Amino acid sequence: MKTTVLAMILACALTAGAQDAAQSQTQPSAGGGGQAAPEIKDPNEYNAYVAAIQQKEATAKISALEAFLTQYPNSVMKTTALEVLMGSYLQSQNQAKVVETAKRLLTTEACNIRALAILTSLARQAVQGGQTAELADLTQYSNKGLECVKSAPKPATIASESDWETLKKQVKPIFEGGAGFACLQNKDYACAATHLRAAVEAEPTQDPLDVYYLGFALLSQNPPDSVNGLFFIARAASLASGQGQAQIQDYGRKKYKNFHGSEDGWNAVLFTAKSNPLPPAGFNITQYVPPTPAQQAHDIVNGKTPDQIKQLSFGEWELVLSAGSPEDQEKVWSVIKGVPLQMEGTVIGVRDVGEGASKTTEVQIAASEDDIEKKQGDITLTMTGVISGRMVPKVGDTLDFEGTPVDYVSPVRASSGTTPAPAAGAGAPAATPDATAQGNVAGTPAAPATAAPGTPAQGTAPVAGAAPATGAAPTAFMMTMEKGKLLQKAGTTPKKPAPRRPTTRRPQH
Repeated sequence: MKTTVLAMILACALTAGAQDAAQSQTQPSAGGGGQAAPEIKDPNEYNAYVAAIQQKEATAKISALEAFLTQYPNSVMKTTALEVLMGSYLQSQNQAKVVETAKRLLTTEACNIRALAILTSLARQAVQGGQTAELADLTQYSNKGLECVKSAPKPATIASESDWETLKKQVKPIFEGGAGFACLQNKDYACAATHLRAAVEAEPTQDPLDVYYLGFALLSQNPPDSVNGLFFIARAASLASGQGQAQIQDYGRKKYKNFHGSEDGWNAVLFTAKSNPLPPAGFNITQYVPPTPAQQAHDIVNGKTPDQIKQLSFGEWELVLSAGSPEDQEKVWSVIKGVPLQMEGTVIGVRDVGEGASKTTEVQIAASEDDIEKKQGDITLTMTGVISGRMVPKVGDTLDFEGTPVDYVSPVRASSGTTPAPAAGAGAPAATPDATAQGNVAGTPAAPATAAPGTPAQGTAPVAGAAPATGAAPTAFMMTMEKGKLLQKAGTTPKKPAPRRPTTRRPQH
C-alpha cells in the first residue's frame, strides 16, 4: 500500500478537522440531536488552542501544541490537538514522534481510527522493509482498526455522521490491507485473501501491491483459487510499471502455464484485467487435466510397429511396463523379451552371486533418467561370469552394457519368475544360488529378508497385468536381464545422457 501518500492525505484531513473544531467554538452547537462538539469554556485555554493550530510552519505548530497539551492536559480539545500534532509530526517526517503521538491518542480514545490507520500503515511499511518484529503491531493495529470501523460510534470531534462514514471509508482499506499482509506473513493464505480482497474492493485507486498480494494468496491457499488468483496477478501487472511489472507478468505467465497447460490465452487474461478492477461475470480459465500414466503409456505404443517399439528409449519401455494396460505391456514385452539389447546406465550396486562354477556377478543399474536422479535401480543384470579386479564397476559409474531381458516386475504386473535381488556393493559376500531375499544395495540399509512386494506367493501362478493386493506396498519397477556383457570400461563418460522416462507433460503451443 502507498502508505506515504495515504498518510499525507490523512494528515490533511486531520488539519481540516482541527480547524473546523476550532471554528465551532465561536458558533452555537448544532441542533437535531447527536453529540455536541466539544467547547472550551476558559478563554485563556481557547486562545492558546487557536493560536497553536493556526501556526503555519510545522515546527512552530508542534511546539505550540506540545505546550498547550502540557498546560491543559485535560482539555476537551485534547483529542483534536493530538490529531493535529500527529499530522504535524508526519509533515515534518519525524516518524518516531508520529508513532509516539498516535499511541498517546489511543490512550485518550481507544478507537481513534486516524491514529490506528497511521500506526497500521507505518507497521506495515516496517514489515515490508524486513522489520519482522513489527508484525505483531501490524496485526494488533489493523484488527483493532477493523473492529472500530465496524462498531465505534461517531466521536464528538467529528461534525456529522456523513463525515464519520467518509472517514471510515478512507481508512478501511488501510486496515484490510494491513490485516491481509499480516496474515500473508504468517502463511495464513485464506485469511490473507479475505482481507486483501476487501481492501482491493474498497480502494478507489487499486494499489498494485495489494492486488499482487491478493493474487499470490489466492494461488497459495489450499486448495488454490487459481482462476481469481491469476486474474489479480494480471491486474497487478497492469497497474505496476517498470521492472516490477515485468516480474509480475513473468510470475503470472508461469503460474498460468502450470494451470492451463500452455501460455495460450495469457495475453487475453492480461487484456481483460487491464480494463476490469475485479473479475467480470463469466471470467474463467480452463484447467489442464494431464493424461493418466496409463493413457501416456498407450499413446507411446499406439499405432507403432514392432520395429518402432524396439527403437523407443528404455524410459518409455519402463513407463509402458509400469503403468500400461496388459495389451500395451505385451506390445513392448513381446518385442524386447529374449532379445539382446545394448544401452547405458548408472551403477547402483554390484555383488557376486552363486558358488563354484555357477558363480557370477550381478549389477544393479538405473537406466531411465528418473531413476538415475533418484539413484534407484530399474535393471538387475546378471553377467555371463564373474567380474574381477579393475573391471568391477563402481557405484555411480556410467557404463554401456548388453543384456537380454527375461522378466520384469512393476506396479501393474506380478513377476513370472523369481524376483530380482538388489545388488550389494562390490566385494560383498556371495549369495547362495537360490536366494530370493533382497540383499544390500551399496550405501543403503539392508531390506527385510522377505519377498519383494508384488512377488507371487510360492505355488501361486502369476497373472499378467494384475495389480498388487489392496494394502500392499507399491512395487518398484525392475527388469531382470541375463547374459550381461560390459561394452565399455567402467567409469568412462557416456556419449549421451540416459533417456528420461516420460513424465506428465502439457501441450505446447
